[in-house]
Amino acid sequence: MSGHSKWATTKHKKAAVDAKRGKLFAKLIKNIEVACRNGGADPAGNPTLYDAVQKAKKNSVPNDNIDRALKRGSGAEAGGADWQTIMYEGYAPNGVAVLIECLTDNRNRAATEVRVALSRNGGNLADPGSVAYNFSRKGVVVVPKTQKDGETTEDALLEIVLDAGAEEVNDLEDSFEIVSEATDFVAVRTAIQDAGLDYDSAEAQFVPNLKVELDADGARKMFRVIDALEDSDDVQNVWTNGDVSDEILAELDDED
Repeated sequence: MSGHSKWATTKHKKAAVDAKRGKLFAKLIKNIEVACRNGGADPAGNPTLYDAVQKAKKNSVPNDNIDRALKRGSGAEAGGADWQTIMYEGYAPNGVAVLIECLTDNRNRAATEVRVALSRNGGNLADPGSVAYNFSRKGVVVVPKTQKDGETTEDALLEIVLDAGAEEVNDLEDSFEIVSEATDFVAVRTAIQDAGLDYDSAEAQFVPNLKVELDADGARKMFRVIDALEDSDDVQNVWTNGDVSDEILAELDDED
């Protein structure tokens, strides 16, 4: 059930670095507004909203900002935009499949920014359906090994999450990544909470079914595409099927 992945670790560390940028705050606030509008303003009865609020709090979004987003999403306060979720599909260099999730109030702007980000970095936009089949929707919860009551072991975590529907637990150096079917995601997260464990993140993601192994040059090109896409205010999430080995990541880290 365990498979250490420095690439996955790097993605989570990158998210922590991104938290220092104001753009991430704006994206997290949009998630709260949309979740509130689509499923109601009560986090207890709206798991999507619950997770959006928790993610915002864990990334240090001020409580006042969260409260205002809830009010806009529920209609209690004016100013909420008509956000639309749009999925784009494309390719980075070396045939790496890319899924891009946008949350935007301007479809034309979002499409243009995605197309430009891809084309300027050696990629291209693809037809709907040509990339999505490479991915499966999964629930992913990241649990730090160090908890308030001590260290959590993989065996102890497996006992907690397997009956809730977890498919695998991956070792990410300082934390564990629990992967489940999207339909079991809330049950897995709830089991972790009921066991008294804290978690770093809990969200639905697109996980690749087949990965493309990349050398150092291919990895650089893929990261450039991801960075260009994430620079867009409309882009919420980027998923790829590019796979980068620990050795290649270490080489790239040395370059930085």
